[in-house]
Amino acid sequence: MTPGTAEKRWIAGVDLGGTNIVVGLIPIEGGEVIGLRTQPTDATRGAKYVVDRMVAMVEEAICDVTSSHGTTRDAVAGVGIGSPGPLDRKTGTVINTPNLGWRNFPLRDLLSNALRLPATLDNDANCATYGEWWLGAGRGTQTLVGLTLGTGIGGGIVLNGEIFHGCSDVAGEIGHMTIDSNGRRCKCGNYGCLEQYASGPAIATRAMEGLEAGSPSLLIDMVGGKLEDITAAIVYEASVSGDPYANEVMKDTAKFLGAGVASIINILNPEMVVIAGGVTRAGEHLFEPLRAEVRKRAFRSAQECCRIVSGQLPGTAGVVGAAAVFKKENYGHV
Repeated sequence: MTPGTAEKRWIAGVDLGGTNIVVGLIPIEGGEVIGLRTQPTDATRGAKYVVDRMVAMVEEAICDVTSSHGTTRDAVAGVGIGSPGPLDRKTGTVINTPNLGWRNFPLRDLLSNALRLPATLDNDANCATYGEWWLGAGRGTQTLVGLTLGTGIGGGIVLNGEIFHGCSDVAGEIGHMTIDSNGRRCKCGNYGCLEQYASGPAIATRAMEGLEAGSPSLLIDMVGGKLEDITAAIVYEASVSGDPYANEVMKDTAKFLGAGVASIINILNPEMVVIAGGVTRAGEHLFEPLRAEVRKRAFRSAQECCRIVSGQLPGTAGVVGAAAVFKKENYGHV
């Protein structure tokens, strides 16, 4: 480091999911993610194993930065953690997360103590939304809503540049918005949640049900007749290939999402809705009918000022957002 110059600072971001853990370091002022690495969560091996894996991944990412940028470990300001919830952010505790099997688990302090670094904890979907707001599709906006479409549907709300958490840290559970009061039963115990119609597994289930009822489709050949092997990704592929039935499944998915997004737009009047996750690989096969559904359902003045876009940080939004949460909580701004 040149004498008289300030050492560049970094923040580690950890995106903990039921399937994978993603870790990387971001310059404190924002920029490219360095030392990015992804490993399976392997939650069945126990909480200690998962925590030890996260600690090792952060240490490896720090080594990448110190070696490539000629800096020291002291340049790392701290760690932001994004985790499935619900959470208690004040105590840094994961209250309950079915995908990991954790209850009242002190995740923040376990990582902080193991790494000897200060840490913050927030919901993983909040972090993904905040990441898109800070360095992705939402740069320059003040009001933004994010949806993460994957195994479930997560959500986050940014109002006036800050994550809106609600009075008990569960704001933004968009996947559990009721779109059919007599609809499919959800794992949360409710009926007709958006997640049961537009998440990855829900898309596959709806496609399989139609095929079992006799609808012709390329999908049958694509899975060798094993309908239980259908995934949302295979439905996208068939849709892009021009399969009429797969196109109908995607159009129905867009209508369900459009109903949910229209409600969000009418309630919050945001500048932008960012949709991220595997479902967005369908591109305009998804977004064109989704926007059309929103135009039919949302107040005109609200939908005309709201852009509905795909996320720009695939694979890293959660890491970037977790780091942004740490910066906000420790420096007062992002």
